[in-house]
Amino acid sequence: MTDITEPIRRHAINVINSEVESNDPEIERSRLEKKHGKVWSTEELTENFEIKGFLAPFIMVRSKKTGKDGVLEFQHLPRFYFNYTEA
Repeated sequence: MTDITEPIRRHAINVINSEVESNDPEIERSRLEKKHGKVWSTEELTENFEIKGFLAPFIMVRSKKTGKDGVLEFQHLPRFYFNYTEA
């Protein structure tokens, strides 16, 4: 079976990874917050969301607070989740 989303996802991964400016988590988190608003570390993600599934660079989640489903993007290193959108 062919994944028709693969070219789109690969492009998104390349864009996200090309924008990483620092391996320092504090610097990178600050950059992401300026661009996307709220940012979550892996620990913060698991505290606030139930993980439903993922296809890099996207992760499907359910908010533990509201019970609503949503989607986040993530970058590999340093690992942060951002750009939350309710589904």
